[in-house]
Amino acid sequence: MLATVRAGLVNAYDPRLVDELLAAYVEAKRNFYLGGLRLSAVEGGRFCEAAFRMLQQRTSGRFVPLGQQLDTDGTIRTLAQIAGAAQPDSVRLHIPRTLRTVYDIRNRRDTAHLADGIDPNVQDATLVVSNLDWVLAEFVRLHHNVDANAAQAVVNTIVTRQAPVIQDFNGYLKVLNPSLQAGDHVLLLLYHRGNQGATTDELAAWVRPSMRRNLRRTLTRLVDDEAFIHPDGAHLKITIAGQREVERRSLHQF
Repeated sequence: MLATVRAGLVNAYDPRLVDELLAAYVEAKRNFYLGGLRLSAVEGGRFCEAAFRMLQQRTSGRFVPLGQQLDTDGTIRTLAQIAGAAQPDSVRLHIPRTLRTVYDIRNRRDTAHLADGIDPNVQDATLVVSNLDWVLAEFVRLHHNVDANAAQAVVNTIVTRQAPVIQDFNGYLKVLNPSLQAGDHVLLLLYHRGNQGATTDELAAWVRPSMRRNLRRTLTRLVDDEAFIHPDGAHLKITIAGQREVERRSLHQF
């Protein structure tokens, strides 16, 4: 899917910018899922610098060369002054303002965290990756002739969520936290599998022996009572609610 996204974007933008944008996006998301929260913000800034240049190229045919200082405030003002008939609001206003938020998180939030009991690194990284998702989906929507929902679905397939607490032994997924209850154990396995999902037989092979007797009851609860997973043909897949539950409780971390 990454190749498909790239193919659509290089028709409109310099390939160097597209490659920089996508590489930064992939690294930011992978760092987020693996717990490298500060690195997610760093890659977010790199993503923004590529995206600002893409907006420059789209609207003027030119962009500040990679490696040269980028005046983001000036770029935002210039884009906002473009007539609405010439470019969509997303290009003139929404994408630049979203990028500004990510840029500020990268540059300023290290010394301005709130002392409210929330880990600011998680808070900031979550905001960064959510905004990167939205911006990339907007670029996909603008250049792949799809609606917003389809664009977001494409973006969601680019990077598979990873759970550091799971180790893959030649296809056998072992959860390295023995204290987890059956439901959390299954949810983690499906989180790690992403869009691929897993069959009931695969889950039965991966869970601890003590969990196998009541596995179907566990799956029914996760499907019907909590909406954390969903049957899709022969496979069970994690839902958005299930993904958020894993990340909210940091089940995927050691």
